Amino acid sequence: MVKKMVKKIYGIIGDPVAHSLSPVMQNAAFEELGMSEGKEAAVYLAFRVSRDELGDALRGAKSLGFSGLNVTIPLKEKALSFVDAEEVAKKIGAVNTIDFGGGVVGGAARGRGYNTDGIGAKRVLEEEEGVGEIKGKRVLILGAGGAARAISFYLAAAGGEVTIANRTRERAAELASNLNLNLRNARARALGLGSTAELKKQLKEADILINATSVGMSPNENATLVTAEMMHSDLAVFDIVYNPLQTRLLKEANLAGVKTVVDGVKMLVYQGAASFRIWTGQEPPVEVMENAVRNALERRT
Repeated sequence: MVKKMVKKIYGIIGDPVAHSLSPVMQNAAFEELGMSEGKEAAVYLAFRVSRDELGDALRGAKSLGFSGLNVTIPLKEKALSFVDAEEVAKKIGAVNTIDFGGGVVGGAARGRGYNTDGIGAKRVLEEEEGVGEIKGKRVLILGAGGAARAISFYLAAAGGEVTIANRTRERAAELASNLNLNLRNARARALGLGSTAELKKQLKEADILINATSVGMSPNENATLVTAEMMHSDLAVFDIVYNPLQTRLLKEANLAGVKTVVDGVKMLVYQGAASFRIWTGQEPPVEVMENAVRNALERRT
């Protein structure tokens, strides 16, 4: 027997998506604020959606009365063409948040698209004692997908000197060109990951290394693009992967004696909190959200 009627449905779409802790985090926020019960009961679920099914999935979610969605790998860039995106998301070229009209911001006929990934990453780094202000910092970002696009945009806008390193150099070059075109005084560069010597050179000069790829994510925990001998102790290493909490990249950073090592939990929480504000117009319980994620990760290990 159904005990309650859910009025507001939120969720995350991606492929894969079973690993996501966004449902744990957002449902904890709904419960904390008393939004999981009553006439407007809200729930957050995970839905596996392939790239080929994306358009149908978004149209279906809108038709079924979903209130909002998060978008993850590998759908962030393609989702842009199915929503009415805000200007920042258009410049980034990817969305990770869609509002169907349930929040105070209001939705559009196709859903309103936003990107909160970069906001989360920038805040995480600025809070770290070993990083602080981004302006003038040399930032090496691994990857050129949706997350990399958002992170590089916000860090370049904050005055960081961004280098994009990607397996396919053409994608890195396209992203660097996009940053230089859309941001005044941006000095973004591209690098192909095929050249280990060039990567080592860039790492020697970098202040911040960010893994914005899925490399090292469960179940491929032993994978990494950078090893300890390539790092220096003053480098800040940030991995946006949060499952596992201690990725191979972060373990290598610890072996190298790196002073500032940052896992992906707070970025997940901060971008999720920004999505929560867009959907509901309420201030999210950030500490509750972070504790829910970390407790879930501990249970998994």
